[in-house]
Amino acid sequence: MATTKPKSVTFDTTVAVAGNNTGIVVPVEAIEQLAAGKRPPVLVNVNGYEYRNTVGVMGGKPMISISAAVRNATGLKGGDPIRVTLTVADTPREVEFPPDFAAALAAHKQAAAFFATLSNSLQRYHIDNINAAKTDQTRQRRIEKAITLFRSGKQR
Repeated sequence: MATTKPKSVTFDTTVAVAGNNTGIVVPVEAIEQLAAGKRPPVLVNVNGYEYRNTVGVMGGKPMISISAAVRNATGLKGGDPIRVTLTVADTPREVEFPPDFAAALAAHKQAAAFFATLSNSLQRYHIDNINAAKTDQTRQRRIEKAITLFRSGKQR
């Protein structure tokens, strides 16, 4: 059985900025070339840095956000020229577990079962919150808080 390569498109643009938010305005022609709907899940390659996102609509324009984490990793800021390649993401999104958080979930089956029911975005929210801790104490406190929330059936 032959596998087909996901569709992709490349274009040059500048990082759009609105207040503290940055993003990529996606040309309508690019969305049409991807042929995956108006809000396709995509792998975004910006100047060689790759991350996963979904095309959204803001102010009537198709856009992809550039998070603070991506800006920190790439050094990008509003107005910077960029080369963007979008590839239709044809695999399910996966969340990478930090080992200490995975161990805490393994020790609390009820919390782990609840965490597994959360959407990808909520799972990433909790993992990003844990990973953003600057000290080991803060990281541990955030892990414990998440486990307590999950054991009581709360998402946040």
